[in-house]
Amino acid sequence: MNIAVNNGDWSGSWVAERLGVELVGDDGLRALLGLALRRNPKRAHLLVSNVLGKHVPQSPAVVYGHGFTLGRRVRDLLGDEEAARAVVLGYAETATGLGHCVADGIGLAPYLHSTRRPVPGITPAGGFEESHSHATSHLLLPEDPGLLAGDGPLVLVDDEFSTGNTVLNTIRDLHARYPRKRYVVVALVDMRSPADAGRLADFAGEIGARVDLVAGASGTVRLPEGVLEKGQELVARYEESAAPGGRPGAAPSGLSAPRGGAAHGHGPAPLQGVVPEADAKGNPPGTRGTARPAPTAPQATEDRTTPHATRIDLHWPHGLPDGGRHGFTPAHRIRLETALPAMAARLAEALPLGTRRVLTLGFEELMYAPLRVARELEALVAAEVRYSTTTRSPVLAVDDPGYAIRSRLVFPAHDNPADGPGERYAYNVAGAGFDAVVVFVDSTGDTPELHAPDGLLARLGAHAPHVLLAVVPSYAPAPTEESPAMLPEPLRGPAFSSYPPEDVGWLLQDLSDVTLEAPTEEREEAIQGGGAHYAESLPVEYQPSEQYQALFHAALETSAARLAQAVGVVTETVMAERSPRPVLVSLARAGTPVGVLMRRWARFRYGAELPHYAVSIVRGRGIDANALRWLAAHHDPRDVVFVDGWTGKGAITRELADAIAEFEERAGVSGFDPEIAVLADPGSCVRTYGTREDFLIPSACLNSTVSGLISRTVLRADLVGPDDFHGAKFYRELAGADVSVAFLDAVAARFEEVVDAVDEAVKELAVADRTPTWEGWAAVERISEEYGIHDVNLVKPGVGETTRVLLRRVPWRILARAGAGADLDHVRLLAEQRGVPVEEVGELPYTCVGLIHPKYTRGATGADGRAVHV
Repeated sequence: MNIAVNNGDWSGSWVAERLGVELVGDDGLRALLGLALRRNPKRAHLLVSNVLGKHVPQSPAVVYGHGFTLGRRVRDLLGDEEAARAVVLGYAETATGLGHCVADGIGLAPYLHSTRRPVPGITPAGGFEESHSHATSHLLLPEDPGLLAGDGPLVLVDDEFSTGNTVLNTIRDLHARYPRKRYVVVALVDMRSPADAGRLADFAGEIGARVDLVAGASGTVRLPEGVLEKGQELVARYEESAAPGGRPGAAPSGLSAPRGGAAHGHGPAPLQGVVPEADAKGNPPGTRGTARPAPTAPQATEDRTTPHATRIDLHWPHGLPDGGRHGFTPAHRIRLETALPAMAARLAEALPLGTRRVLTLGFEELMYAPLRVARELEALVAAEVRYSTTTRSPVLAVDDPGYAIRSRLVFPAHDNPADGPGERYAYNVAGAGFDAVVVFVDSTGDTPELHAPDGLLARLGAHAPHVLLAVVPSYAPAPTEESPAMLPEPLRGPAFSSYPPEDVGWLLQDLSDVTLEAPTEEREEAIQGGGAHYAESLPVEYQPSEQYQALFHAALETSAARLAQAVGVVTETVMAERSPRPVLVSLARAGTPVGVLMRRWARFRYGAELPHYAVSIVRGRGIDANALRWLAAHHDPRDVVFVDGWTGKGAITRELADAIAEFEERAGVSGFDPEIAVLADPGSCVRTYGTREDFLIPSACLNSTVSGLISRTVLRADLVGPDDFHGAKFYRELAGADVSVAFLDAVAARFEEVVDAVDEAVKELAVADRTPTWEGWAAVERISEEYGIHDVNLVKPGVGETTRVLLRRVPWRILARAGAGADLDHVRLLAEQRGVPVEEVGELPYTCVGLIHPKYTRGATGADGRAVHV
């Protein structure tokens, strides 16, 4: 099923000419692939398939035929007996439909695809990372836990086999869990370099299994030296000229007109729109070499009405999975084949009279169902039918016939993704002359965001006179009686916290309407008297004086660069040693600003959007087990990295290790690493840290007003049930004093200047002995005895913990290292305001230590236990 194409209009020539990239291989390779550019720290170019149905609208018969033919080849390779025992695994999001078509070609095999959409209540059977991807982790969520456990062949399907890293990592992970004797790797194109070509055989020998490869075509991409940097510069230049004010994704109104174009069915459809004006630099359009960036969707105007999308009820069969996210069996296939003609007929009846050209547009991982309906429709109507899908993948659009991505529509995500809101894209749709667009979404994606004025339906309505919407029910496995209660999705700002929604998801319940605050003296008396736990109430929020606020801002200005370096060091260490795409889980609330900063560093340095959640851990009560259950259901536990601000004596470090061990034994879940990554480790309690200096972290100077306006977490039996997240309050009323985002911005603004220092520090740490010495714990025990306290819980070491003592507890005295300077200015001010003496100590492993009053009586705030009037 090769597709002829005029090489003069090859949709990779624009990139090839500018970057010196060469595509060499089989005769039909250029018919299958074009080239585009993307912003990616590891690979600037993108191979764009003309037959996949993702970026390039294509005949659904052509798309389905390529995948089905590959499946037939696999069946011939395996033989009927082995094919009947095979399982097919496709990769999200690009190859979910292709893998399903391959399974159809095999004819006898159940199908499963990986997913980036966590499903509550479904425990992952595995997971893996895509090393060059911009997106989140792949999850395997089969409804049948035994689907991957058989010993028959496993057929892995991806759109391209470039380095082989993703596939080999997947096989390695699954082989450790479910060993088998045979694997078959399937791809539309095999684009491995000569250096990578021999790895497959070596890998097969390593695991003691047979690994075959089936590809539709083969070749390689020759990249000249410096192509990555040159490609990144080219992307940056074109994105800047495409967007008013230089903001990518905001484009001029109007569409580029074609300057040539490939014939329908091979390469991007020709654009049809208004005649383009000169580009931002004054170059006239119409000549290759001066092609301007293609615009995204036109900007909405105030008098424009959102187009109405006509809903179509396909009568999707009840209980039939919408795809392979949880598995799709041969029995499911028979049900679908039976229902397809009637569904296509309903769609055909809904098309407006006179429709000449129609696009069926799938939705990210929902590729197979719309493809099959589109293929039936294509055989039923006279109109030309094309098929493609939306995607998470950001790609530069350039309106040139020699470039694979001629236009793009940008719209917000509309399925409430677990990693937060973000942009989504539809390519080669704008200006392509479609009379009607049929949008397929599953019911999870049928949200207000889909129908919003800037949503996908409105974007399409600007470029096609008719938009139709077909909603396929999202399939979710029925919970068993033994399944634990469903947990809610994370809380996000601005509804909960002042942080942007993408910065953090809070695995907490909102107790904002509950009165939990108690005077400091009452809380201390109850806690020390054994009548209450500190997590059962909240201290009254400290409101800083103007003098104290000035100290905070001065401290932030002084320490921002040092903080930025520590953030960079701990983030780089985590990504190098723990996971290339870690799931950051900060311990609320001190760890949360650090988690947000680590996420920002990963985005600044690598363009990575790391998932970040905040969970509660309570000394003496452990970590929130329901939060762990949610994380295990939505991510691979091995990717979870717990984050905190600093270590004191290491109590939380020990608490977390014990809690994780207890949870894994009780829940039957494994893989969580209890070691905390911290910004500062003055207590020498962990191996992963940004620094071991005990210096002022300005986020420790304040309470909620530097932590997204969120309170310390609460765990009280009458408020938190066995299936609930721990609680916290959102202090909306303190918005006027909030500096949470200002703190983050001040530190992130220094990232650029500390890159070299971070790289040097990371190199040193990589070869250093970072074994925890627990020096801080020993010092705390010594101080507890020396000062007659006899309770290590009343000794709070380090600048951060000392500040907490002064803000939330009844302080007795402060021990300060002799010669400590500006790092303790705010501590001295708070101590003065509360009438607490500051005692200089010669030998102290910390900059300071706060001592809580050991024999508290109501009203005591001073060193002698008597009331002190401030």
